[in-house]
Amino acid sequence: MPESATPQPTTPPAAADLRFETPGALPLPLEVCFDGGRLTSDGGLPWVGEADAALGLCAAFAAVIPDWRRGPVRHALETLVRQRVFQIACGYADQDDADALRTDPLLKLVCGRLPESGRDLASQPTFSRLENAVRPRDCYRVALALLDVYLRERSRLVPAGRPRHVLLDLDGTDDPTHGDQEGSAYHGYYGQHMYFPLLIFDGMTGQLVTAILRPGSVHGSHGVVAVLKRLVPRLRARWPGVRLALRADSGFAVPALYDYCEAERIAYTIGLIPNPRLEAIAAPLLADAQRQQVETGAEKVRLVGATSYAAQSWSRTRRVVYKAEALEKGPNTRFVLTTSAAPPLAVYDRYVDRGESENWIKDFKRACAGDRLSDHRFTANQFRLLLHAAAYWLLDTLRRWLTAAGAAPLQLDTLRLRLLKIGGVVREWLTRVRLHLASSHPGEPIWHLLAARPNRPVNNPG
Repeated sequence: MPESATPQPTTPPAAADLRFETPGALPLPLEVCFDGGRLTSDGGLPWVGEADAALGLCAAFAAVIPDWRRGPVRHALETLVRQRVFQIACGYADQDDADALRTDPLLKLVCGRLPESGRDLASQPTFSRLENAVRPRDCYRVALALLDVYLRERSRLVPAGRPRHVLLDLDGTDDPTHGDQEGSAYHGYYGQHMYFPLLIFDGMTGQLVTAILRPGSVHGSHGVVAVLKRLVPRLRARWPGVRLALRADSGFAVPALYDYCEAERIAYTIGLIPNPRLEAIAAPLLADAQRQQVETGAEKVRLVGATSYAAQSWSRTRRVVYKAEALEKGPNTRFVLTTSAAPPLAVYDRYVDRGESENWIKDFKRACAGDRLSDHRFTANQFRLLLHAAAYWLLDTLRRWLTAAGAAPLQLDTLRLRLLKIGGVVREWLTRVRLHLASSHPGEPIWHLLAARPNRPVNNPG
């Protein structure tokens, strides 16, 4: 019997066709009609699905979310989570986007439905109900599921499956709010109404460990000790004997964090806000840097020293490394509190390396819309933050696969543009689905890199 195509549903006429009368070099007037039928604008979605299959991420999330529905349901929880996370990964952060994308043939396929004959996916109201049905304890379970993914994937990066040293990079980031959202508050430093999420990355691998939503007016260190009290035992249970270290900016410079880290034998390097006492300590070194700058004519002279120091609120004296820098635009001093006994320059350079975490946060916000939390309820937005974290994991996994295959590292928004955003025609046949992509797309080489990567599992149509 010859292979034949499943009949395609009739496409409704476009609400309004467009006609361009331009003064450019077009040989004929251009008419635009949104009536192309079973097309997708995200031809790279199968790679997102493959990353999710490798991580088991959406399934893990769905397994800990209680179903709020009663009676027959049209969409399984795992399908809902997968659709929502995949849409975010493709750049569609809003629930409303689902109303159009629910019929996208390729999105249907990677969510486990046939592209033409299968039921359409969920619409916006379903996602609104999902996000608002989640309770605080459900968010905690989802966060643990995300942590389990990190623990498993981090173990795969070392030959013995157990890293000897883990560095935790802590940072807070602004998340602008709109309207009367629960937990929204004005933050004086950022000059806006916002949430203030806490993000923790693995400072050695760039993997996202967890994401915790916080109200907008809290201190930068708010809740960090409570989070670490839940996180650290799980790290040590998974990797007995692992040496833990923590790195953070001056927003986390509070005695409660120092005391906790010292009690738990966690090394730390944390920025300090300058004060007159610290500036006085650094003054001789700064004068020396300025003298050297005058003598040598250098644009910049940087010197680093160390001292013992104790603020009035501290329980004991601690080591502070400080930088004194003479620049053309003026002097610059920085201070870092540390448990490390390494030479001052090595400690300071190690602290400066935390700037890489700012790039990971940019990826999280720009490519995964991690700052697009528009639900009213605070708990719904915490759940939503974790969905965006899942999208980050999927895109970051694709980046790691490409880097391992020899490609240059890409920002996640660039990766999405080159790998995922490809227009294509989806055809459902009796024995297969065929995806026709643009012949001239410049992202084709990275498709071949992903397809040829070592140890890639064979897809199982069943």
